[in-house]
Amino acid sequence: MDREHAQPVAQLADVHQQPLPQPLARSRLLRAVWLTVAVLSLGVACVGVVVPGLPSTEFVLLSAWAGARGSSRFHSWLLRHRLFGPMLRNWRDGRKVSRRAKWAASVSMLLCSWLMLWTIPHRVPVWIAIGCMAGVQFWLWRRPEP
Repeated sequence: MDREHAQPVAQLADVHQQPLPQPLARSRLLRAVWLTVAVLSLGVACVGVVVPGLPSTEFVLLSAWAGARGSSRFHSWLLRHRLFGPMLRNWRDGRKVSRRAKWAASVSMLLCSWLMLWTIPHRVPVWIAIGCMAGVQFWLWRRPEP
């Protein structure tokens, strides 16, 4: 039982020992702007979980990046978060992406491609979007796994 509880505590301690990627902004106004960007990005990421074609991972990464400049407390909260924390720590520790995240992104992009082909009559923009998604897939599957 102690072993189960010791590991999460060690992980939390590790989160606080990691330096922030960028120092906090010097002015209060700039910190407020960065924090606003971080919170809005996280909100868009949450919407992206249920809306096909709207990415969520990129907005979580943007939220962490902006949060590190606007609020160390918000940034630490993101790193400790049950859902977002593992993904952010993997990215921070070597640009790693889990296999589960790769599959989720692949399925989401496949569904989005199918939906666009089915509903959008103009084929050129659809094929451009599908080409962009294929490029992202190529890049994503070349990322190391944790």
